[in-house]
Amino acid sequence: MAAERLNSGETRFSKIVELVRESKYAIHDLSRIKAKRAGEYFRFNMPFELGLDVGCSCFGTGEQLSKRCLILEKEPYRYQIALSDLSSSDIAVHHDEPVRVVAAVRHWLVNDVGIDLPGPSGLFDQFTQFMADNYDDLLSHGFNKTEIPNLPVPELIKYMREWVAANI
Repeated sequence: MAAERLNSGETRFSKIVELVRESKYAIHDLSRIKAKRAGEYFRFNMPFELGLDVGCSCFGTGEQLSKRCLILEKEPYRYQIALSDLSSSDIAVHHDEPVRVVAAVRHWLVNDVGIDLPGPSGLFDQFTQFMADNYDDLLSHGFNKTEIPNLPVPELIKYMREWVAANI
């Protein structure tokens, strides 16, 4: 969530390092590392960030040593082609289906982190309700349809918090 801070004087890498250092939990989805077209480069940001998190949990100090990570992938075992060092890791597979992504994250949060949450379908329904409500609210506040997908992350998080406080 380096985009959460919009300070152009701060490098993206320094933001990421700070977030990795301070976060007890991390979620990494490796499903988007593959090039989409011939001649296009692979995307290595997510595996790089995963490496920072794993390194932090191996070589960090204090709470960093108890860091918890969830790794997601589109297809089972596909990650082993590009990142074989993870071959003995438990990777959650979502088959590029949003409800399965929600289910994988929800199950991890409940079982490994200890957070009590509704079922995956209920969470997904809440998410889609937020998206619809937020879209309508933004339109009524002077945003147009092309501006809404480009809402700055800090502003989106603000609207999420307000919606959760009012609806959950």
